[in-house]
Amino acid sequence: MQRSSTILMVRPANFGFNSETAESNFYQESDSRDTEEINRLALLEFDGFVAMLRDQGVHVIVEDDSSVPVKPDAVFPNNWFSTHPDGKLILYPMYSPNRRLERRKDLIEDLMRRRYRVDEIIDLSFFEDDEQYLEGTGSMVMDHESKTIFASYSDRTHPIPLDYLGKLLGYKVLAFHAIQEIQAVTCPIYHTNVMMHIGTDLAVICLDSITKASEKLAVQKRLTQAGKKVVPITIKQKFNFAGNMLEVGNDGGEKFTVMSETALDSLNIGQIQVIEKYSTIISPSIPTIEKLGGGSARCMMAEIFLKKEIN
Repeated sequence: MQRSSTILMVRPANFGFNSETAESNFYQESDSRDTEEINRLALLEFDGFVAMLRDQGVHVIVEDDSSVPVKPDAVFPNNWFSTHPDGKLILYPMYSPNRRLERRKDLIEDLMRRRYRVDEIIDLSFFEDDEQYLEGTGSMVMDHESKTIFASYSDRTHPIPLDYLGKLLGYKVLAFHAIQEIQAVTCPIYHTNVMMHIGTDLAVICLDSITKASEKLAVQKRLTQAGKKVVPITIKQKFNFAGNMLEVGNDGGEKFTVMSETALDSLNIGQIQVIEKYSTIISPSIPTIEKLGGGSARCMMAEIFLKKEIN
């Protein structure tokens, strides 16, 4: 299935501006407030987000970040691991050295203690030795139903590990080049999931970010062939995290599209109506996490597709 009814979120211990990632992440902004105040606000936003999901019947596993070593981006766990219905748990090669510290054996062990079936742990972190990176479901947006990986090349998304993973999962890789421009500086979009989202019925995407006409056409064609209703968003909406969405479910079979309040406020009425035709919107307010972390709602959720063993 395209959506999971269980997600894992990491409650931050030392959230803050990460100077190691800021060079390639134009969404990050530094802040003059003291670290304790920033972390306090991030915790309030995090807890409010979790409560909104649980109120709709979405299962949320909350793991506490360890205070040592300091990991300012621990609130974004989807970059370092993914899970799959066949029992695979995949660990990913990370661009920033201090983000590699987020890979936690104890967190994986806790999933297993909760009786989630992990049959195989595949560690791709060896690619870091050759400065090759693939930051999980930040670097990739997967359509599980058509078995397609969509990925925008960047300093954090390299072709060799991307193709390796595609073969590992048996998925077709559709890679392209997408750019962002701020203050006359142009560079690749750092993560694919800030410019596109794929749900069961919908695909929300900033097509204007894709530079090559042939690549743009190929992406549109693949999404249409997969039966997705394509909802284009603008460059401005992308900068407000309108592409950073995730579809989740609950045990009652209800579908929800999760996006931040910032993202929702940037959408027009027509776009919202299309999304609401297929799902209910959940929109947490997470401005501190967005501003300093440079990531939004989707980045905070790691889907758990593992099967749970029955006693």
